[in-house]
Amino acid sequence: MSDNHALDIRKLSSIGALISLGIVFGDIGTSPIYVLRAIMTMAMEGNHAITEKLVLGGLSCVFWTLTLSTTIKYMILALDVDNNGEGGIFSLYALVRRYKAKWTMIPALIGCATLMADGFITPAISISSAVEGLNIVYPHIETVPIVLMILIVIFMFQQFGTNKVGKTFGPIMFIWFTMIGILGTIALIENPIVLKAINPMYALDLVLHYPGGFWFLSAVFLCASGSEALYSDLGHCGKHNIRVSWGFVKITLLLCYFGQGAYILSNKNLDWHTVSPFYSLMPQWFIYIGIGITTVATIIASQALISGCFTLVNEAMKLKLWPNQRVVYPSLLQGQIYIPFINWFLFSGCVTVVLIFKESSKMEAAYGLAIAINGIMTTALMGYYYAVKRKPNFFIYSFLIFFIWLEFTFLVANMVKFSHGGWFAILIACFIFSAMYIFFYGKKLRKKHVEFVEFKDYIDDLTDLQNDTSVPKEATNLVYMTNSEDRKLLDSNVVYSIFRKKPKRADTYWFIHVDITNEPYGASYSVDTIIPQKCFFINLKFGFKVDHKVHVMFTQIVEEMEKSGEIDLLSQYPSLRKHGYPADFKYVIMNPLVSIDNKLNPFEQFVVNVYNIIKKISLTAQEDFGLEKTNCRVENVPIRIARKAHIELKREN
Repeated sequence: MSDNHALDIRKLSSIGALISLGIVFGDIGTSPIYVLRAIMTMAMEGNHAITEKLVLGGLSCVFWTLTLSTTIKYMILALDVDNNGEGGIFSLYALVRRYKAKWTMIPALIGCATLMADGFITPAISISSAVEGLNIVYPHIETVPIVLMILIVIFMFQQFGTNKVGKTFGPIMFIWFTMIGILGTIALIENPIVLKAINPMYALDLVLHYPGGFWFLSAVFLCASGSEALYSDLGHCGKHNIRVSWGFVKITLLLCYFGQGAYILSNKNLDWHTVSPFYSLMPQWFIYIGIGITTVATIIASQALISGCFTLVNEAMKLKLWPNQRVVYPSLLQGQIYIPFINWFLFSGCVTVVLIFKESSKMEAAYGLAIAINGIMTTALMGYYYAVKRKPNFFIYSFLIFFIWLEFTFLVANMVKFSHGGWFAILIACFIFSAMYIFFYGKKLRKKHVEFVEFKDYIDDLTDLQNDTSVPKEATNLVYMTNSEDRKLLDSNVVYSIFRKKPKRADTYWFIHVDITNEPYGASYSVDTIIPQKCFFINLKFGFKVDHKVHVMFTQIVEEMEKSGEIDLLSQYPSLRKHGYPADFKYVIMNPLVSIDNKLNPFEQFVVNVYNIIKKISLTAQEDFGLEKTNCRVENVPIRIARKAHIELKREN
C-alpha cells in the first residue's frame, strides 16, 4: 500500500469507517462476552443475592464508563491530540517531549509496559470466553486445548502478514456488532425496565450503598479495556472514521449489555459461574453460528492487539526506548510489520495465562489492573499537552482533576484483583518497564560520557593523512556513524579510530549523524562540506515511524551530490577508473565499551551488566542502520563512565 493510499483511508468514508471496525474496536467490541458475567460472579462470591439494584447499578456503571472514559476522554479529547495524524502513547510522548519535560518519559514507559502486559491477557481471555460457549452444547468438553491450538495458529500466522485476510476484518466485525445488537434488542424488548439504568443515580447507589459495591468497579472497568486502541490506531483509520463508527459500535454494545441485564433480571437464580449471560441471549438453533462468529471476532480482536504491540515496540525502538529487534515486513502495507521476538514473547505469555488460569472467569481477576494504570499515564501526558499547548483554563484543570480522580478510582477498585491474579499482569509490566528504563539509563550513562573535540583542530591532520602514501589505504570512501549533532564537533572515539588505533587513510571521509525527530514520518538531510571533495558531514533526519535504512539514504545522497559536481563517484584507482568502475565505500561503527579501569558504584555496575545483557538480544548496529555487513566494520573503543580506578604502586629497587 502506498503512502498516498494509506492517507486516503483516514478521510471520512464508508470504507474507512468499515475498516476501522476491524482494526480499532476488536478489544472493546468483544467485552460484552464477559463483563456482566464478571459482575454477577463477584456478587455471588460475596454471598450477595442478584437483585434489581445490583443489575441496574452494574448497567448504569457500564453505560457511564463507556460515556465518560471512552467517548469523552478518548473519542473527543484524545483523538484531537494527534502527532501529524498519529496517536498512541509514544506518539503522545513524542509530541510532549519537545517541551523539554524529562518526567514525561516515565509515563510513556509505564504506558508501554502496561499495554504489553495487556497483550499477554487479552487474546487469552477473549478466545477462552468465546470457546467456552461450547460448554452449552458439550458440558464436559475441555476448552483449554482448543484455546491453545487457536493461539498457536494466530501467532504462527503473524509472519505471513494479514494483508489478504485483513480485508475481511471490517465486514466480519460489522456482522459481529450487528449480531450482538440484535440479540440484545430482542431480550431488551421482553424486559425494558433495565433502560432505567441510564440514570446515573443507579451507578452511584451501587458504588456507595450496595455492600462491597465499590469493588464491582473492577469488573465494570473491563467494558472500557480496549479504549486505548481507539487512540493507538488513530494513524491507521483517521479520527473521523473512528468517531463515526464508534456511534454504531456504542449503540450495539449498549443494546447487548442492556439485553443481558434484562435476561439476568428475568433469571436471577441461575448460577452465573457456569451460565454465560451473553450466550444465554442466543436461541438454541443459533448457538453454533453464534459461537463461530464470536470465536472469529475474538481472533480478530487478538490479531489487532498483537499488531498494535508490534507497532508500539517499533515506535519505542525508533525513539531509543527499546532495544533494537529484527523487523520483518510481510506485505506492502505501510503499517504491516512483524517482530519475531515480540511475537513469541507474547505467545509465551498468552500460553502461560491460559495454563495458569484455565477459565476466562479466572482470567478476569488478572485483567484490568495494568490497563487502569495505563489510562492514568495517558491522562497525565495528555493533560500536560493541553496545559502547555493551550492556555491553561478552567476546562483544562477540570479535565485533569476529573479524569485523574475517575481513573484512580478504577485503579483502587482493581487493586482487589492483585491477589487473585492481577499480580501476574503487574509482574509482567514491572519486568518490561525495568528492562526499558535500564536500557534507556544505560544509553544515557554511556552517551553522557562520550567526549567531543573541535573538528577544526583535526582538519590539517586529515589532510596530511590523506596525502601520506606510506599508510595503507583503508578505503576510497570511509564512512563513520557519529553521535555528534554539530558539524563543528567530532566524537573523540572517531578521532581515536582514525589516527591512533590504526591509522585509516581514505580519499574521502564521511561523517553521518542520524537524528530521530518528533514527527512520525518524513525524511530529510543536510550536507556540510568540511574539505571540498575530501570530507563531508551529513545530518540525516527522519520520523520515529520511518525505517532505519541509512545505506539506502546515503546512496541516494551521494548520487545527488555527484550530479551537482560536489564529488566524484568513479574509482580513484587508474586501472579501474578507465573502465568506469565505481569507487568503494566502507562503513565504520564505533561500539563503546566500559573501560576496565572504571570504578563503578553498585547501581552503575548493575545498570552496565543488565544493559550488556539486553544488548546481546538486540540487533547489531549494522542491522539497526540498515548497512551491509560485507562493507561495514565495528570497532570496540573504551569509554569511562566513572572516575578512573586508582591503585597505589611502589617501585622497588
